[in-house]
Amino acid sequence: MFAFIVDFIVYDGEYILNSYGVFNKLLFIIVEENRETHHLKRIFIVSLFGSITFVVNIFLLSLPPPINYMFIAPLAVLLALSGLFIKKIGSTYAGAIGGLLTALGSPGLGLLTFIASILFGALIDTSLYVFRVKKSPLEISRNRLIVAIAVSTMIIGITTYTASTTFPEYINLPNMMFFIERSFLLDIMVMFMGPATGATAGYASAYLWNKHLKSIAQII
Repeated sequence: MFAFIVDFIVYDGEYILNSYGVFNKLLFIIVEENRETHHLKRIFIVSLFGSITFVVNIFLLSLPPPINYMFIAPLAVLLALSGLFIKKIGSTYAGAIGGLLTALGSPGLGLLTFIASILFGALIDTSLYVFRVKKSPLEISRNRLIVAIAVSTMIIGITTYTASTTFPEYINLPNMMFFIERSFLLDIMVMFMGPATGATAGYASAYLWNKHLKSIAQII
């Protein structure tokens, strides 16, 4: 009788443990599927931002330097928000999508725009990480975001300005109207407009994230 009770307890215990293990496996699969779904939703949003950057790039390409630097703020906002949605690579991913679409739609300067878009996205991703903009998955530091985007915009502004004044000396490309001669006045304008535009974009990004997009990120 005692042996029967022991066998019964052991059998039921193994059944419960096995059932618990199956339950844990099912729960793990469900959680992983939810994570994958959430990740796909975030990728979709960042892809949407990347598609919008294509429109912004086309608009910027229609303007000669340094006027186009004054309108780079919307591009910086889109890339910054992408970086907040997907940690480490969001801005680069959105920049790559926008740059690729621009390269396909505008072959003349598409390659340079593609490189610049990826570089800009990578700079923003790096700045978001270096300045530790994100306090938590949803909370950000507005002041650090402003500094991060200002630094990124200044660097990309100087880089593209240098390319615009250097490349015509070595290669012949279509749309030469987009290349300019370097001058002290333009140097000052780029050095000032880069951080100023970036700071504006950083403030706008922080406002949009805290006011509207943080709740969306919390849901997905």
